[in-house]
Amino acid sequence: MSDASGTSSSTTWNGKEKDGGQHQHIENSTSATGPTISDTSSNTWAKSGGDREGVHVSHHHHDHLDEKPFEHDHITQFPNTWSRYRAKIREPVSEFLGTCILIIFGTGVNCQVTLSSNPGVAASQKGEYLSISFGWAVGVALGVWVSGGISGGHINPATQVTLTLAVFRGFPWKKVPIYMISQLFGALVGAALVYATYFHAIDIFEGGAGVRTLKTAGLFSTYALDYMTPVSCFFSEFLGAAVLLIVVFAMNDRRNTPPPSGLGPLILFFLVLGIGACLGMQTAYAINPARDLGPRLLTSMVGYGKAVYTYRNQYWVWCPIMAPFLGALFGGGFYDLLLYTGDESIFNKPNAAARRDHMHAPHLQRDNIPSGADAV
Repeated sequence: MSDASGTSSSTTWNGKEKDGGQHQHIENSTSATGPTISDTSSNTWAKSGGDREGVHVSHHHHDHLDEKPFEHDHITQFPNTWSRYRAKIREPVSEFLGTCILIIFGTGVNCQVTLSSNPGVAASQKGEYLSISFGWAVGVALGVWVSGGISGGHINPATQVTLTLAVFRGFPWKKVPIYMISQLFGALVGAALVYATYFHAIDIFEGGAGVRTLKTAGLFSTYALDYMTPVSCFFSEFLGAAVLLIVVFAMNDRRNTPPPSGLGPLILFFLVLGIGACLGMQTAYAINPARDLGPRLLTSMVGYGKAVYTYRNQYWVWCPIMAPFLGALFGGGFYDLLLYTGDESIFNKPNAAARRDHMHAPHLQRDNIPSGADAV
């Protein structure tokens, strides 16, 4: 095709297979009677978000009299075969690693503070209850920091995105099972690493090699104080999870007071520190099913036996698992129902009348169905 200035241009598409996927080559050639113009750009690797095809784009500008070698710009999603597989497992591995880091710091501080109270383990106790609150807060903040940019940093089946946002904010349900399994195994592996680290100190604290009782099982999973009734235990975990979700939803609400970019983990640090320091004494504030169940599975594997499950008539099911799930749903639902105006919430979806009015609106006004304040 020729334009008015006499410049001719051609575009050629050549499809060819590369790295197991379709690789498209786009070639633009331009010739003119004027001086030679060479357009050179650096290579850019596109950030992966799905299984889209890699595209190879090249621009060639040359003079008829002084033709130069073609110079190429490369844009591809998968630079090699491994990157294609990695794209499929990044999110689950991110949740696994984030939860593992959470448990390493959390159960690690439990072990250090408690086991060091025995003179046979340490000359003096290393920390106190506030140290435990700080340790768990650090674990949450760093776990989210590691995984947040890849998978969202849920590290909690109940109280971040994995269940509550799937219910209220449209998080894909197909991702929920794999996220939960990844978090559970991350918690189990984190607890196993800490158990291996403090193995000999646990022997000394228990009074003999291989002796394992609930006295040290509580270093890994949660158990209530003796005076707590079943209802009180349930309510304590329900309340902690509800508070956690309300604050998490608020910090992610751009029409409220969201933290600056990248500082979400710092807010979570203060949040978990506060819950631990103020609400954590009576049930050890699981507020996270994976945080309790993963380490509990580990204790049952290393000699603690069935006592970790039969304690208080299957306490492990109805308190550190069911209560956080229900508390998270209550907290998230409360915030979305009464405070949140974003259009992704189920409480702000347009009803039949709004959809009917939208369809009859002028075309330029129908780009977005009015749904919450974000659509205004």
